[in-house]
Amino acid sequence: MDKLLFGVAYYDEYMPYERLDKDIAMMKETGINVVRIAESTWSTVEPQDGTFDFSHIDRVLNAMQKAGISVIVGTPTYAVPTWLVKKYPDVLATTPQGQNRYGPRQNMDITNTHFRFHAERVIRKIMEHVKDHPAIIGYQVDNETKHYNTTGPNVQKLFVDYMKAKYKSLDVINKIYGLDYWSNRINSWDDFPSTVGTINASLSSEFATFQRKLVTDYLAWQAAMVKEYKRPAQFVTQNFDFEWRGYSYGIQPDVDHFAAAKAMDMAGVDIYHPTQDQLTGTEISFGGDVARSMKLDASNRGKNYLVLETEAQGFPQWVPYPGQLRLQAFSHVASGANMLEYWHWHSIHNSAETYWKGLLSHDFEPNPTYTEAKTIGKDFARLSPHLVNLKKTNSVAMLFSNEALTAFNAFSFGWGATEKYNDVLRPMYDVLYRMNVGVDFVDPSSTNLESYKLLVVPALYAASDSLLQRLNRYVQNGGHIVYTFKSGFSDEHVKVRTTPQPGIISEACGITYSQFTIPRAVSLKNDPYQAGKDNVVKTWMELITPTTAKVLAYYDHPVWGKYAAVTQNTYGKGMATYIGCMTSEAVLKKILEDASKKANVWGSDQQLTFPLITKSGVNQQGKTIHYYFNYSSVPGSVTYPHQDGKELLTNESVSKNKSMPLEAWGMKIVEEN
Repeated sequence: MDKLLFGVAYYDEYMPYERLDKDIAMMKETGINVVRIAESTWSTVEPQDGTFDFSHIDRVLNAMQKAGISVIVGTPTYAVPTWLVKKYPDVLATTPQGQNRYGPRQNMDITNTHFRFHAERVIRKIMEHVKDHPAIIGYQVDNETKHYNTTGPNVQKLFVDYMKAKYKSLDVINKIYGLDYWSNRINSWDDFPSTVGTINASLSSEFATFQRKLVTDYLAWQAAMVKEYKRPAQFVTQNFDFEWRGYSYGIQPDVDHFAAAKAMDMAGVDIYHPTQDQLTGTEISFGGDVARSMKLDASNRGKNYLVLETEAQGFPQWVPYPGQLRLQAFSHVASGANMLEYWHWHSIHNSAETYWKGLLSHDFEPNPTYTEAKTIGKDFARLSPHLVNLKKTNSVAMLFSNEALTAFNAFSFGWGATEKYNDVLRPMYDVLYRMNVGVDFVDPSSTNLESYKLLVVPALYAASDSLLQRLNRYVQNGGHIVYTFKSGFSDEHVKVRTTPQPGIISEACGITYSQFTIPRAVSLKNDPYQAGKDNVVKTWMELITPTTAKVLAYYDHPVWGKYAAVTQNTYGKGMATYIGCMTSEAVLKKILEDASKKANVWGSDQQLTFPLITKSGVNQQGKTIHYYFNYSSVPGSVTYPHQDGKELLTNESVSKNKSMPLEAWGMKIVEEN
């Protein structure tokens, strides 16, 4: 990619009246140079079985080509047409709640043979039709794909076949999953029960792994098909999303992002987030760091990615304050995005997403958000040579695990607490973000753990012996780790280890425990982190006894006060910090700050804290770029600590130790000389 892409999703088929030429004129005025089309158009492209109409696609492709706007074409398989469901009702997925009804998108069974046949046919028909069109720069396969909790008889059969291939013997499964409990033992493959009603977390977690594999295989199937037609310079991507809590929040439980991304040329994501007074940039950074980490380059660094969807106006509560749209746009680029695309260009006048507004409102007229977008388009075009293909090298990584997520969520904290895996992971990420500590993401399949100085490991509840032994060696060889409670607790089959906890990592952590409880009126003795009113222990506490570890904090409680809450242990050349309880973010900040300093990843950028955020990377000319963002309605300033350079937005020289003002929701971009 030789320039930043700035675009929108465009749906000509939704338009209430003819305005393609007008839209393109307004796009050109905005600086938009790419649109995404067609991912929602199956019933338009194939209005009846075997009858195809590409007129909407053709007219948009031809008009965009004439205007010099590039196009990403989506395969339209995430929303099925009425005729397909009428002909094959079993296309609709059967879930634990019963069979889905027609209407919503993503209601189908992605393994269904009738769905697959017709999905392949429509993809091939579209690709045969558009493959030579010069406007197309890439393809998106499906959209926000997940397994949609498909659990019908055909999926059950596939799961049994998967279990046979993986474990060979029912005796093995019964033993490692502990299925003798409550007479859940399976003595014949023909009797293998559905997991829908299982009380066995080992079996349900394995089924979740299998469901994620369905997604990986489905996307690889589509990507391989599209690659038969695409030209060498074109890319294939997918629009991965995250756990949704009214906005993009955490690791997606239903997709193995790292595995599914292997079939893609570039990672693509959608990132939605609060704005107005709740705008922090955290979700932009989190989503970008995960996306960048999905694909590694030859140097084991994350690759640049595409933001295929983010909000312009979005929900009514997301209409941005003046300056926020620019702040958001450059925040994506600062994390390594090479494309920013709004969902969507125009606002829809009916149906489910009527009040999810695009760049234009329902009247299609210019508005303050559209006007601000024009400044982004101009700056993207002007600054592309300096900002595109930003390479980021971080010394800190967060180790996440889909398997640990599923297993942890099966028990939460083990009765008595409602928090889920992402409730442990996100506060740790948020603290690092607010301290301006750059983060990559790694998972158990990653081969580059040893390239980081510090690993942050939230709630690694389910993990193999080999992974935990690898983490011990990482510490022994000089790495630093911060673990939280419930790490190392069970093996990869979600069977609790029979050794004292935290199992294998006890060696590196220098601790042991066998009991845990729910805290009531518990704090940390003598407020060791000066947290004041935030010196609280909440949700969960492990009653830790150090063996070789130094105690950083004890519990303050008349009974539990003899037990350690936070420990730190030197092991070989490295150090392991263990947090045995759920703390406040104020305490977590102090713990991670201490670990970062001891791991030598603390520098001048860490003199800034939220709401002043800084990110950096090396551009394609080999020059270091420093971004400075003010996520606040109050003006601020930063003292520039790096080599002399030039502020790219104003073209002004910047010398080391110069004070730079940052207006409310403002930013600066400095390129070192």
